[in-house]
Amino acid sequence: MIRPHRTTRPHATTAPPRTPRSRRRATRRGLSALGLLAAALLVVAGLGAPAGAAGAWWEPTDPQTPDSEVNATGAPFTGTIEDGSVRGFIDAHTHMFSNEGFGGNVVCGAPFSDAGIADAMSDCPHHRISLIENLTNPAMGGDVLATHDTTGWPTFGDWPTFQSFTHQQMYYRWVERAWRGGQRIMVNDLVSNTGLCKIQGLVGGANSAPCDDMDAVRREAAATYAMQDFVDARYGGEGKGWFRVVTTPGQARDVVEQGKLAVVLGVEVSEPFGCKQVLGVAQCSRADIDRGLDELASLGVSSMFLCHKFDNALCGVRYDEGTTGVIVNLGQFITTGTWWNPKTCKPGQVPDNLVAGGVLPAELSFPGLPSVLPVYPTGPHCNPQGLSALGEYALRGMMKRNMMVEVDHMSAKAAGRALDIMDAAGYPGVLSSHSWLDDAFMDRLYGLGGFATQYGHGATQFVSDWQATRDVRDAYDVGYGFGMDMNGFGGTPPPPADAARISYPFTSFDGGTVLDRQVTGERVWDYNGEGVSHYGQVPDWVESLRILGGDELIDDLAAGAESYLRTWGATADYAPGANLALRAPASASSYEWSLFTSYKPGRAVDGDTDTRWASRWSDDQWLAVDLGGPRSVAKVTIAWEDAYASRYAVQVSQDGSSWTTMKTVDGDGGLDTVSFPATSARFVRMKGIDRGTGYGYSIRELGVFS
Repeated sequence: MIRPHRTTRPHATTAPPRTPRSRRRATRRGLSALGLLAAALLVVAGLGAPAGAAGAWWEPTDPQTPDSEVNATGAPFTGTIEDGSVRGFIDAHTHMFSNEGFGGNVVCGAPFSDAGIADAMSDCPHHRISLIENLTNPAMGGDVLATHDTTGWPTFGDWPTFQSFTHQQMYYRWVERAWRGGQRIMVNDLVSNTGLCKIQGLVGGANSAPCDDMDAVRREAAATYAMQDFVDARYGGEGKGWFRVVTTPGQARDVVEQGKLAVVLGVEVSEPFGCKQVLGVAQCSRADIDRGLDELASLGVSSMFLCHKFDNALCGVRYDEGTTGVIVNLGQFITTGTWWNPKTCKPGQVPDNLVAGGVLPAELSFPGLPSVLPVYPTGPHCNPQGLSALGEYALRGMMKRNMMVEVDHMSAKAAGRALDIMDAAGYPGVLSSHSWLDDAFMDRLYGLGGFATQYGHGATQFVSDWQATRDVRDAYDVGYGFGMDMNGFGGTPPPPADAARISYPFTSFDGGTVLDRQVTGERVWDYNGEGVSHYGQVPDWVESLRILGGDELIDDLAAGAESYLRTWGATADYAPGANLALRAPASASSYEWSLFTSYKPGRAVDGDTDTRWASRWSDDQWLAVDLGGPRSVAKVTIAWEDAYASRYAVQVSQDGSSWTTMKTVDGDGGLDTVSFPATSARFVRMKGIDRGTGYGYSIRELGVFS
C-alpha cells in the first residue's frame, strides 16, 4: 500500500535570502576547519566515540549480514549555515527502481531485498546474451552475441560498470555512501518506456511485468516507499532511517536539516496517462490527463516530464542520437506506427539533435517490421512537433496542482512554448535536470525562478560545462547540481584523466566524513581505474571534481540543495495573479465579420482560447480593454492566432484618448509576455505597427496583470 510521508509538522516553505557566493565559500571552509578541529580535540580528550559505535544515529542497529560496506566514517553534517540556508549536494535525476520498469527484465538487480544482497544483486534470467546490453555497451564491441559474467554478489565480475546500462547501479548501501559523502537531495524519477519494453519482449523473452507506463509508475512508487520502510527497520524503527521520501519542500528542508537524504518522486515516461499517439491520433483525453495528474499527486509525485523519447499526444521530443536513437526510433514505430519526422532546421531555430537513418541491425528486424529507417534530410534536425493542445492542457494542469515541470526531452519547439506559457503565468516551477535543454533557453529558465543541474559527465567535461555556464548562474545567484541519470540509459562517468585522479582515503566537503575505496563482497571499487561503476562512487567523482575545479565548484554544488528547495518552495506557494482584462469591456479599431462566428473585440478577453478577435487586413489596427478605473499594470500577455503582429506597441491611458507607449515589441507569434515598470492606467491596448502575415491581427486572448 502506498503511504504518504509521515512527517506531519507544518513547515514554512519561504526560504531565507541566498548567501552571497563569497560568504558561502568562507562559511564552507570555516565549518570544515572547525569540524576537523572539534573531531581532533574529542579524540585527544578521549571523548569521541569511534565511528560505528553503538548509539550513533547514522549507523544501522539491525544491519543485514552479509552486506555491502559503506566505507565512510564520521558523522553526517546537520543543521544550516548562518543565514538559515541548508547545504548539500543534489542529484536531480536518478532512476533507483528502473528494474521495475520496461517490463521488468531490462535492468537487472534490485536496490534492496528483505532476503539480502545475494537476492537483490543477481542478474536477470537468460541475461548472459543480452541484445540491449550488447548494442548499448561499447565494451561489447558491437557484437550482438557477446556474453558476460552474470554473477553479481559476491564477485561482480562484469557488472556494474560505467558503460553498462542494464545492471543495477543503485543498491541501497551504495546510495547510503553517496549520502554519507554529502548528498542531501535525490530525485527518484519513476521511469519506463513502452517501446523499449516491447522490444525487450521480442528479443529477450516474455516480460515479467506489463509494458504500460503508468503501471510501472505505480510499481516504482510502491517500491520507493517500501525501501523507506526497509531502511527504517535497519535503523531502529519508523522515521529513524536516513532515506526519507518527501512530498513538500517543507518536509524536504526538515529532512536535510536533520542530515538525512530527502528523496523526491518524479515521473519520466513516454506515454503518461496513456497519452500516446497512433498514426498521429491522440489516444487520451483531458479527463484522462486530470485523472492521471490527480493519481500522481496521491502517490506523492512532485515533478514530471510530459514527453520522453517518443513523440506522444502531448509534445514532440528532442531526439536521441546514434545507436540509442535507432533503438528509440524503432520503439516509436512499434508503439505508434510513426517514425520520427525531423526537418532541416531553419536559420535561427534551436536544433533537436541529429537523427540517424539507414539499415536496422538484423537483430532488430522482425517479421512485419521495416528493415530500414526512413531517409532523413540534411541536418541540423528540428522536430516540427511542439506542444499540442492536450500538452498545453496537461502543462496548465501541472501548474494548477503546483507541480514542477521538467522541460528536458521536449523538442525545442515544445520547450519554447512551455516556457512561454509559464512566463505568461509567472510560474517558477521549471526544471532542467540532465542537460537535455538547449543553452539558448537557460536564461529564461533561471529568470522564472527555475533550477537546472548538469548531466553527470566525466570529471573533465563536467568541470568544463560548469565553467561555461557560470555567467548565467551568477546572474541569478543559483547553486549547481548534477543529474547522474543512474540506472538510466546515458552512462556514468568514466575513469578520470591523470589530472583528476584522486587519493584514498579522502574527506567529504564539510570535513566531517572520511571515505575510502568502496568494497562490496569480493570487489574493491577504485574510481581511478573504473570510473563511477555504481552510485556509491559518486563521492569519489565529486572529489575528482574538486581536484579539477577547486573549492569554488564544490561551493556551487553544496549550494544546489538550497537552490532546488527555493524553486520547489516558490512552486508550492504559487497562486496565479488576477487577469484584470478578463471579461472587461473591450473595443477595437475594427473587427472581421463572419456569417458563422463572431470576431468582435470581447472574444479576446472572454477567457476562452478557442475564440478570438480578428481585425481588418491593414497594419494600423488596435485592440483596447477598459479596466473600469485606475489599476496598477506591469504585464500584458497576448496569445496570438496565426495572424500575428511582427511589430506592435503596448500602450496605456487614463482617459482612452491620450496614450503612452510602455514597450514596442518585435513579435514572432505564439504567446507574448510584455513586462514593464508598474504604472497606473485604466485603459490598455495593443497598437499594431506591422503585420506578420497578409491577414490582419488576430488575438485569442489578451491578459493584463499588476
